[in-house]
Amino acid sequence: MSSESCTRADALLRSLQDRIGQALEAADGGARFVEERWQRPEGGGGRTRILKRGALFEQAGIGYSRVWGERLPVSASAHRPALAGAPWTAVGVSLVLHPWNPYVPTTHANVRYFEACPEGGMPVWWFGGGFDLTPFYPFDEDCAHWHGVARALCAPFGSEVYPRYKQWCDEYFFLRHRNETRGIGGLFYDDLDAWDFETCLRFTEAVGQGFLDAYLPIAARRRHLPHGEREREFQLYRRGRYVEFNLVYDRGTLFGLQSGGRAESILMSLPPRVRYEYGWQPEPGSAEARLSDYLRPREWTPS
Repeated sequence: MSSESCTRADALLRSLQDRIGQALEAADGGARFVEERWQRPEGGGGRTRILKRGALFEQAGIGYSRVWGERLPVSASAHRPALAGAPWTAVGVSLVLHPWNPYVPTTHANVRYFEACPEGGMPVWWFGGGFDLTPFYPFDEDCAHWHGVARALCAPFGSEVYPRYKQWCDEYFFLRHRNETRGIGGLFYDDLDAWDFETCLRFTEAVGQGFLDAYLPIAARRRHLPHGEREREFQLYRRGRYVEFNLVYDRGTLFGLQSGGRAESILMSLPPRVRYEYGWQPEPGSAEARLSDYLRPREWTPS
């Protein structure tokens, strides 16, 4: 199944993978992405690009996929029960960056397009995506910049867009079993079809470009800050929370695994190194303890 809309969304997402990857290579300045192409037996495939042991990134992954199947998985039809079991196509780009320096935040972004065709009906389409930031040693100016870019890219699409998708991000990237957010949030949206296709496509492109505008200045400011074993150990410990969210709550991970996706590509979001320690608590008043004040929703930019 491939409609004209799906073909156009696919072309945009392929282009975004290329553009974002080139920008990240330029920012790293020390390594390049290595591409692995793969095919999915049930239908479709993708190209996974991984950068390892660069100057800025310990590991960075950016994957593109276009896959299809005969029965839409439950994880993708929870909000559209009428489409459960319908033939479907999904196109997406997803990235996760794990920098070396603990003062440079981990970050995630993705944009995706779904199309399903219920029996006897017309194709139904929708977009989803967003980006979020996970600092370990947060700076207020970085948080304000991140959300300022998010607000600005949403502004042409309506004054209600940023508050809605900012709140959705805060609620989605929440570890209920830890009673904390994964980071300082950003934007998250799904099931987007309220606008016409052209507007949804333009918004998706704006999110992809906005991610670069939001993240690269932060990485440039923090990448050379001095740090030692204490900061590195805290980074590795907090990466454990990232793993917990991705394996317990993340809808993209669940969809990929439920739909028979390539596990290595689906799990590229996991950090290359991580540390767990039972019952660990930061010293009261320490820089590490300060992080907890940021792991709850708040307003970062003036309305």
